[in-house]
Amino acid sequence: MQIETPPAAKPYEKPEGERRGIVIVNTGDGKGKSTAAFGLALRAHGRGKPVKIYQFMKVPSARFGEHRMFEQIGIPIEGLGDGFSWKSQDLERSGQLARDGWEKAKAAILSGDFFLVVLDEITYPLIYGWLPLDGVLETLRTRPKHVHVALTGRRCPPELVELADTVTEMTLVKHAFKAGIPAQRGIED
Repeated sequence: MQIETPPAAKPYEKPEGERRGIVIVNTGDGKGKSTAAFGLALRAHGRGKPVKIYQFMKVPSARFGEHRMFEQIGIPIEGLGDGFSWKSQDLERSGQLARDGWEKAKAAILSGDFFLVVLDEITYPLIYGWLPLDGVLETLRTRPKHVHVALTGRRCPPELVELADTVTEMTLVKHAFKAGIPAQRGIED
């Protein structure tokens, strides 16, 4: 490890631009995309801002750790899908669920009622062809100025990356699962 001297001067200038809602994308093969978006939701909620979370691959009855916690603190979270595609009994139904879910998410974004809308795992219905990318891009472009939107999932379409204000690509360096360690409740659920 290289030891370095902490900066003595502020390493940036304060931006002069207008405050407005931003589009945030968390993508890549590494862990932490949804977790980072949930952290944004907690931060906004902690400031008294209204937040809504939509999960495109989780079932409406999902009871993962984040669901339990968000329910306790009053952040609405809604599963829109029927689970991982390899577990689905009917991929056409999965596509319809994604389209129906998108209509809910689109309405929430365009309503202006929320400071932050999280579209967790939305890249999958996009890359599977279940959702038209143009409709998502148009909604993001025409949303009310104060609405922030965070989108997560692997293989984010380049058009979304281009439109976004902030994009983070999570890079997989190492993962316990590849070493034979099963998923851990409270860490990966």
